[in-house]
Amino acid sequence: MSIEVEKIFKKTLPVIVLQGQVIFPGGPLTLELSQADAIENCLWADEHDSELFLLGQKEAGQPLEETSSFCVGTIAVMNQMIKLPDGNLRISAEGFSRGKVVDYIKSDKKLFADIMVKNYFVESDQFETGARHRILSLFEEICLFIPRVSREMVEGMKGIDDLIYLMDSVANNALFRFDDKMAVLSEFDPVKRYNVLIDALEREIFNLKTESELHKKVRVNVDQGQREYYLKEQLKVIQDELGYEEDDEINEYITKIKELIDDEKTQEKLIKEANKLAKIPFGAAEGTVIHNYLDTILEYPWKKQTIDTIDLKKAKKILDADHEGIVKVKERILEYLAVKKLNGGKNSQILCLVGAPGVGKTSVASSIARAMGRKFVRVSLGGVRDEAEIRGHRKTYLGSMPGRIVAAIIEAGVENPLILLDEIDKLTMDVHGDPSSALLEVLDGEQNKNFRDHFMEIPIDLSKCIFIATANTLETVQRPLIDRMEIIEMNAYTREEKLSIAKKHLFPKQLERAGLHKGQLKITDQAIMTIIDTYTAEAGVRGLDRCMAAICRKGAVKLLEGAEKVGINQRTLKDFLDEPLVTNKKVTAKGRVGIVNGMAYTQTGGDLLEVEAIALPGTGRVMLTGSLGDVMKESANIAISYIRSIAKELGIRESFYRDTDIHVHFPEGAVPKDGPSAGVTMITAIVSQLTGCAVRGDIAMTGEVSLTGKVLPIGGLREKTMAAYQAGVTKIMIPKENENAMSQVADTVKEHVEFVFCDHIADVLRHAIILEGIEDAEPVKRKRMVALSQFVRNRI
Repeated sequence: MSIEVEKIFKKTLPVIVLQGQVIFPGGPLTLELSQADAIENCLWADEHDSELFLLGQKEAGQPLEETSSFCVGTIAVMNQMIKLPDGNLRISAEGFSRGKVVDYIKSDKKLFADIMVKNYFVESDQFETGARHRILSLFEEICLFIPRVSREMVEGMKGIDDLIYLMDSVANNALFRFDDKMAVLSEFDPVKRYNVLIDALEREIFNLKTESELHKKVRVNVDQGQREYYLKEQLKVIQDELGYEEDDEINEYITKIKELIDDEKTQEKLIKEANKLAKIPFGAAEGTVIHNYLDTILEYPWKKQTIDTIDLKKAKKILDADHEGIVKVKERILEYLAVKKLNGGKNSQILCLVGAPGVGKTSVASSIARAMGRKFVRVSLGGVRDEAEIRGHRKTYLGSMPGRIVAAIIEAGVENPLILLDEIDKLTMDVHGDPSSALLEVLDGEQNKNFRDHFMEIPIDLSKCIFIATANTLETVQRPLIDRMEIIEMNAYTREEKLSIAKKHLFPKQLERAGLHKGQLKITDQAIMTIIDTYTAEAGVRGLDRCMAAICRKGAVKLLEGAEKVGINQRTLKDFLDEPLVTNKKVTAKGRVGIVNGMAYTQTGGDLLEVEAIALPGTGRVMLTGSLGDVMKESANIAISYIRSIAKELGIRESFYRDTDIHVHFPEGAVPKDGPSAGVTMITAIVSQLTGCAVRGDIAMTGEVSLTGKVLPIGGLREKTMAAYQAGVTKIMIPKENENAMSQVADTVKEHVEFVFCDHIADVLRHAIILEGIEDAEPVKRKRMVALSQFVRNRI
């Protein structure tokens, strides 16, 4: 075999870049061009009677200089050019030779290239004959997998005598990957080109065979499914002809539906779904949806109920055993149970237990369920922001399921469980809807008899359930939702109640968890009281429970180290717990000017605040510090205005507001404070500072004040008075209108503290300001003390 180079020459031609196409020499071709530079090059070539250089580009926008694959193309002669109405250009051309780019030239937005041309020819010999036979054999094999290749094309390939033209034609028609075509085009040497072509054809045949085998396997699976469906349909026809019943599964569904559900419309709907399932082809997605739907419907505890066993004595015993204190809450629950027993559960009120974390809201609901003999199930609503969480998702959605209410009933296994809606104040909302609004129907006794869950699509009777909600605050709960519930406030525990809870519940529980018994680890009452006062600052007992757990863990270590038994008292407590977290506030009987003990209510219970006031030479500014809210700032303005109105009666210069700056500070500045109940405290502190008269240190006060000096009622009385008592206060002044709320105050506090009911600010000043020793006071102070004494007497 001999291979000779016919001719090598160089020429400069306009370049036409074709995206995703590889053009081979030999044979006519038609191209439609839309790119502006390609059209310009064609027009130039037509005008100058020039040939074109057709260059294939795999990816649009890639610079030609960045890759060597874009250096070989086809030189073509343009025979015809037609401008189309849409602005495109259609050309007819004929490629006749390979060319390799030596250099690109850009001129007037046109792309040219210096092209080197090499033309080879092969003398007819034994290689040419064998090569033709091998190429045609592989081409015919490929055609077996490609239906679009006609027999005429195969015969046409056999009629090509020129080996070089045959290789290009087969590559153009039998290869599909851009890279394979470009590899064949890039070889100028016919022998090397033959080897590249053979490798590409064999690789293509392997890929086509693999795809064909996979297709056959898929086809077998599809045919098997169709065969099963066909046989199943035949079986149904045979069963109908012989009088046999329907499929066992469908028949079982229909039987259960008729047994469990009495409502005719609901029965009709569900039986219709079951019959639809019988007609659905095997393996269809809709069949899975209906299966899941019917299984959930039948899983619902239709006609399954627990019988209420309401015994008030037993209920009281359970509540007393499970909870210390909270007498008012227990009384209200017993009233609820009594009404429930007498009216047979009709239109029962929905309770909402409101209180700080750790006061026992969840455990109270569990005790109610035990007292009634009902199943108890908890639904956590904290962070729920989608209405579908309450009402469920449509059954057609992927992964759909019933809402939390229906799911809770299914979990309980009875139609009438006690459902605890925990943390109802933590509900949120977003674009998926407002779950609080969805709860309006759930908690309405007139509407929830026919509650519709989006998944179930049938009416569900929720009136048989008992709903109890819990919340830390009502500020974030919708007003319509509050109207559907009866609010029961769970106040903070007293020190004595916490002591009892620790001894009866917390400490024994933690002993058991640590694997200890009472004889191995003991703790004194004084040590527990110290923990309550200095290691916890809370309304509930969760912090106290954690302290008990820590003590039991440390005790377990000491026992394993060799101690026979471990005892904890006030002196050894520091060995079991870290440093105290709370500093005890203790008042002193010594009078101080401008400093008054106020009382505040926080989420962790009550607190005692020392309100400080000073008067400075200035321009009449009023400065308020201590992280105060808007309501408290307004109370300060009311205090200043009222003091100005009675300045003459108090013996204070009436112009004090023009040349005196008043600074009122509430300690613990990092803790936000708000509310109107510090009004009397601020007035007392400012009056004390302006008159120079001291305020008793062993008293505390609370109350809103009006512009006329009237003391208005406040809230949180139990917690506030408890904090004052723990700090050593001996006298507490509260609004007269809060006298009826004294039943909320702990008995321990009422035994040790004197309460003064104040109707006017003069009542507060009379008990708070120290007016003894008028005769010994300096003249200016004596004058003010006399005026102040006269003011409080005139108001009696």
